[in-house]
Amino acid sequence: MNDLDTILTCIGLGLITVFTRSFFFLSRRELELPTWIQRGLRYAPLAALAAVIAPELLLIQGEFIQTWKHPQIFGAAAGVVYFFLRGGLLGTIVTGMLVFSCLRLAWQ
Repeated sequence: MNDLDTILTCIGLGLITVFTRSFFFLSRRELELPTWIQRGLRYAPLAALAAVIAPELLLIQGEFIQTWKHPQIFGAAAGVVYFFLRGGLLGTIVTGMLVFSCLRLAWQ
């Protein structure tokens, strides 16, 4: 690829990105999504979070973990327990990371 191809590719990708992200703003009238899509979109953040977190908890270097001696599992469990007992996002993160960090240092 030469410089002109690279520049044209970047411009094209930029235009496609702007168009697809502003699709709902370009319409002259308000677009109404069907009810079933609106119901499904309520679960999108949870699905995205699960898609990011699950591989971090269950995989080590692309393979499923074979033992329970992995600090990320215990950190996640501590965070879940804290959240259900006390609530609050900051405390959940601090608790999970504290357990994870302590176990990671202890098990090295």
